Amino acid sequence: MKKNNYSGYLYILPACLVIAVFILYPLIKTIFMSFYMNYDFLNNTVTGFGMDNYQYLMQDRVFWRAFRNTLLYVVFVVPCSIMISLGIAVLLNSKIKFRGFFQTVFFLPYVTSIVAVGIVWSWIFHSKYGLVNGLLHLFGIQSVEWLNRPVTAMAALIIFSIWKSLAFNIIIFLAGLQNIQPIYYQAAKVDATPKGRVFLKITVPMLSPMILYAMVMGLISGFKVYDEVYALFGGKAGPADSAITLVYYIYNKFYSNWDFGVASAAAVFLFLLILVLTGFQLRI
Repeated sequence: MKKNNYSGYLYILPACLVIAVFILYPLIKTIFMSFYMNYDFLNNTVTGFGMDNYQYLMQDRVFWRAFRNTLLYVVFVVPCSIMISLGIAVLLNSKIKFRGFFQTVFFLPYVTSIVAVGIVWSWIFHSKYGLVNGLLHLFGIQSVEWLNRPVTAMAALIIFSIWKSLAFNIIIFLAGLQNIQPIYYQAAKVDATPKGRVFLKITVPMLSPMILYAMVMGLISGFKVYDEVYALFGGKAGPADSAITLVYYIYNKFYSNWDFGVASAAAVFLFLLILVLTGFQLRI
């Protein structure tokens, strides 16, 4: 018995080493760095420890703007993406023509480079030649400078991110729908149950594990949003940093300003925020 246990430990040892080197060590190092005062990165010297970095965050308007934008992003993107994805998955799971073609089309964003997709969407939101403004003209609405005005930058980012996150959720929901036993729908058909009631009383409860998974993953990825901002605004955080997010703030502090202590403190803040919200979500 003990010999078998040793073999099992030996098999998982490489994975444990990878986790320790690339996850646990950086996490512990980041927590320590968040308390560094006057940290000299080149010489790896620290003059002291304290709460100065956290106090700086509490007084930094850019940090709170990044926090507000990230929270706004999560509030809109996660529920909208789940609801739209669920509706599309139900349609794709029904007997419609060219179902395989539509499944492939909705899956494509998941395997497409975010940079390439961001370039395409930057043209879609173009103030003069963009598709979005072209559609608005059909209804007599004037062009909107989506990517050039701070007021509309976050709206453009949210619309783009909802579209980008549909593919993953649709795959998850399709897998869940195909595992629901047909007997439930047959019984509802015998009772002449309305389709809306069937959806709310059978489909949604049977998909609750998948919905929870999509919500948790969407929450985590939403608070860590960076690629979408970088791709959509060409390496910037929107006009006048109007679309800056927490991860973008951390990146700027760490790589642009070399302010490692503040960047680490912001990273710890983000880590604790995601941890608390995920635990609260699982609890409910």
